[in-house]
Amino acid sequence: MTGAPILHDCLPFHAWMDPRLARLPGIQPLPESADWLRMDEAYGPQMAERERLIATIPDKVHALTPPAVEPARELAALIAQRLPGLGFSRQAGGWRCPDGRQVDDDPAAPLLTLGRLVQEDLCILQPGPEDSHILTGAILCFPASWTLAQKIGRSLIGIHGPVDDYDATMARRVQRLFDAIHPDRPLWRANALAYADPALYQPRAEGTPHPRSDPDSGYMRSERQCLLRLPETRAVVFTIHTYQIARTSLSAEANAAYEARHAASRT
Repeated sequence: MTGAPILHDCLPFHAWMDPRLARLPGIQPLPESADWLRMDEAYGPQMAERERLIATIPDKVHALTPPAVEPARELAALIAQRLPGLGFSRQAGGWRCPDGRQVDDDPAAPLLTLGRLVQEDLCILQPGPEDSHILTGAILCFPASWTLAQKIGRSLIGIHGPVDDYDATMARRVQRLFDAIHPDRPLWRANALAYADPALYQPRAEGTPHPRSDPDSGYMRSERQCLLRLPETRAVVFTIHTYQIARTSLSAEANAAYEARHAASRT
């Protein structure tokens, strides 16, 4: 990231204070009134950062294996149906975005195109061996302490290997949720992580310690993650909408609750 930190005015939820979200896996039905795509006050600066990352390090933020090509095209068509309602207008060969950019369609790289249109990172997962879904494609501009190169081609169990709480029982629960997702009934969850560095591109190799954040000088990052099934290819799409604020913007109660929760998790 270059320039000033890209921050939101506030977090739309405090995942660590909501019992529905705080306990893993914390997956809930998405309310009928909610959409799995969102546009917020950080759209302009976030999209400028996404454009920069896609232009400079496309191989680090994008992956598309052959099995994911058709699901990626289906996802692009599904998102295209929603764009006019979010303030986009169709232009010859592409879209005029709410921030004034023109993004041309690239049928050969549907995820790269989507990465320039919407704030969400998008991951495609498809059934693999041993009844586990495999990460087969993604546009991941804002990784929160993981790297696409290490995770692409892995199953849910392999992806979550470094997560202490993701044991065999948790893996079975999550896989059952993936198997049961209906195209008309998306799911969602949320997380929260404290960071000392406000960069939205935060890759971290497995085994590398997460840097500790000072409540008085750090940042709170929270992801709204949605799960939906594509009706034709039946692939599962995992969407990630990233919010970030300065921790000094949190109330004393919210900061204390976060610190208490993470102190308990370390004991």
